[in-house]
Amino acid sequence: MTSQTVARRAPSGGGVTRWTMRGVALTYLFFLLLLPVGVILYQTFKHGLTPVWHALTTSAAEHAFLVTGEVAALAVILNTVFGVAAAILLVRHRFPGRRLLDAVIDLPIAVSPVVVGLALILVYGSNATAGGWLVRHGFPIIFSLPGMVIATTFVALPLVVRAVMPVLEEIGDEQEQAAATLGANALQRFVRITLPSIRGALAYGVVLALARSLGEFGAVAVVSGRIVGKTQTVTIYVQQEYQNFDQTGAYAAATALVIVAVVSLIVSRFLRPRGGNK
Repeated sequence: MTSQTVARRAPSGGGVTRWTMRGVALTYLFFLLLLPVGVILYQTFKHGLTPVWHALTTSAAEHAFLVTGEVAALAVILNTVFGVAAAILLVRHRFPGRRLLDAVIDLPIAVSPVVVGLALILVYGSNATAGGWLVRHGFPIIFSLPGMVIATTFVALPLVVRAVMPVLEEIGDEQEQAAATLGANALQRFVRITLPSIRGALAYGVVLALARSLGEFGAVAVVSGRIVGKTQTVTIYVQQEYQNFDQTGAYAAATALVIVAVVSLIVSRFLRPRGGNK
């Protein structure tokens, strides 16, 4: 067999391999993601829009969406402030324990959210020292909104940091140093130089943090107490309605979360940095 024959056949084999890999990937995604989501959408709308609308406008559902929005908004604000500060600290400064802090930021990825919720109960529960003191002074953490915000903030912690850090590393600090020599203080340098440079990455991280916060279940389910009309989020509401055999309510709320997730995914695709500092 000549070398020319081998050269002619090589692309054909490579093409078969590529199509096989694509087929495997698409099959995997179909059974793991597309089929379950498709079934949810079918079950939601198989009787029309009217039952869905009634399910989403009940007092319990509306309150669950309100609580979810409050928790997610507060968690995103906290993660945005901390994420930007932590990214600047890790990229722009060298200090003892820097690598440890960098590793700790990724801890929510490795630790189960249920473990996070249990840890928060052990620290801030009414029987704990810190938690008992807070309860006695009228500021309970567990089974209330603050505990849900803390839990949600923790699980979404790395997203803003990891979105902003690569852009900070790419743009460097030459412009900031030049502004400092001209007399600009730290706040002026951040507002006029750093923030415009990272706005795309920051928006991308915020969208991811919002999507993660809206869909959180494990940690919030542990610390919230699942109190109907008080600490019930949409994810907890879906579980409750499904267990109570109200499938229309469960599917409708689940579909609302799916729509939010899809919209967040589409928005994040447009906001993802594509190189450079814009």
